[in-house]
Amino acid sequence: MTYELYYWPSIQGRGELVRLALEEAGAGYVDVARTRGVKAMQQYLASAAGNLPFAPPFLRDGERLIGQTANILLYLGARHELAPQDEPGRLRANELQLTLADLIVEFHDTHHPIGSGLYYEEQKPEAAHRARDFLHHRLPKFLSYFEQVLVRNPAGDRHLVGERLSYVDLTAFQVIEGARYAFPRSMKELAARYPKLMLLHEHVRRRPRIEAYLASPRRIAFNEQGIFRHYPELDLGAG
Repeated sequence: MTYELYYWPSIQGRGELVRLALEEAGAGYVDVARTRGVKAMQQYLASAAGNLPFAPPFLRDGERLIGQTANILLYLGARHELAPQDEPGRLRANELQLTLADLIVEFHDTHHPIGSGLYYEEQKPEAAHRARDFLHHRLPKFLSYFEQVLVRNPAGDRHLVGERLSYVDLTAFQVIEGARYAFPRSMKELAARYPKLMLLHEHVRRRPRIEAYLASPRRIAFNEQGIFRHYPELDLGAG
């Protein structure tokens, strides 16, 4: 089985959450725009029959086309043992994934609080105000929630849902990675408050397939075109 992943070739973005799941699963996949060019992705979108995705990322599995990151991960989780097998567990994993998706949007909005179609330089005062509120209030609220999810997991505090690694743990890892890149000063201040979440991040990072992926050229570096961007003037500390 070889999947086809369609996403932008120069950023991690939301596509990285799918890449991490595919890498952890050891699944064969082609990162289409990186190997065949953006035009190949755009041509496929233009010619796709049936269900048309709104935007990348989307995943092709034979004749099946799946869009929306959380939906793709729901699909992969069931097929590659990256989600609980029971229905309550699958629903809980999807719930947590959607909550992480909300947090990812808030990261993006720290540097683009007015509109995605504007450059950062066109909204810098608003971005500074948004980033301050995010670092002082919103980010700690989300991190506190996921710390409590780990504490209260009936199967143990090494995973966010169930008793084994899931795609939710992989996404949480990527969020912590992105937060450390975008706001290193603030995350250094916050880390001690959320020890279980930081241990989860380290546990995922040390998994053999993830460790190999992070060291490979398949892992795109963080940059200032993606969701997680480092603008030093926005890293005001967590207060």
